[in-house]
Amino acid sequence: MTDTTAPRLLVIDGYTEAAREQLQSGGASVAADLYVGMLERCAPNGIECDVIFPADLGASLPVGEAIRDYDGVAWTGCSSCVFSGEPDVAEQIEFARECFRRGVPAFGSCWAAQIAVVAAGGEVALHPNGREMGIARGITLTDEGRAHPLYEGKPAVFDAFTSHDDEVTVLPDGAARLSGNDFTRVQSVVVEQEGAEFWGLQYHPEYNLHEMARLMFCRLEKLVRLGFFADEAAGMAHIDQLEALHADPSREDIATALDIRPDVMDESPRTVEVRNWINHLVLPNMRR
Repeated sequence: MTDTTAPRLLVIDGYTEAAREQLQSGGASVAADLYVGMLERCAPNGIECDVIFPADLGASLPVGEAIRDYDGVAWTGCSSCVFSGEPDVAEQIEFARECFRRGVPAFGSCWAAQIAVVAAGGEVALHPNGREMGIARGITLTDEGRAHPLYEGKPAVFDAFTSHDDEVTVLPDGAARLSGNDFTRVQSVVVEQEGAEFWGLQYHPEYNLHEMARLMFCRLEKLVRLGFFADEAAGMAHIDQLEALHADPSREDIATALDIRPDVMDESPRTVEVRNWINHLVLPNMRR
């Protein structure tokens, strides 16, 4: 008999309050809101969910056996740097270690993959190729990825939304690289420690075209400086095209011009990994 009880999940959003306000001022959603919505849509029986912003003054992450009150932990992306040495970053790395110790499965995007790797003894560094932004092209599953339940039902090659300056450079013991592309060698990783698993993606299944457009708007000055766009007008034209395609997915002229495919536009193929985490790790390990 299938247990229809909704799993209890903890969502960790590492953005600082100032960074969250910047996103909202540009029309982008708070990362935690994106994640909670995605998890609710991907879980067959819904979820119970708590959200913590560990960079906020007075915030505290669960400790000890309290971590086991959750059936899974999901980490959003974050604009902080894993190797910054900031106290809230160190706290999140230690919390990931505690999740391993307590046997609680974890999942997350971008920053999350880097947290998992560093917590287990691996390394992350500034990306030598620079920033990967917009759509990560041609992400290809490794042999391990093709055999891993994270990618059950996923094509061997796909595109995905992305936004990052850093990359995983050294995998720790107990980790396996599951995918990569020509720009970033580690696009996804599974880290297993003390019998618990953390499935981390460098890309962002929680984004859609609108959210990517708003994120680009928030980062427009930086993107022009890095050469993604010739000037702000060119950047705004691109942002407007993303918004137009989001509003009307039948606009094949825009989709063709920007080479945007269903694996990016449609939520179902975009979130295969999330559903697989819930079905393969969270639901079988529910503690009530």
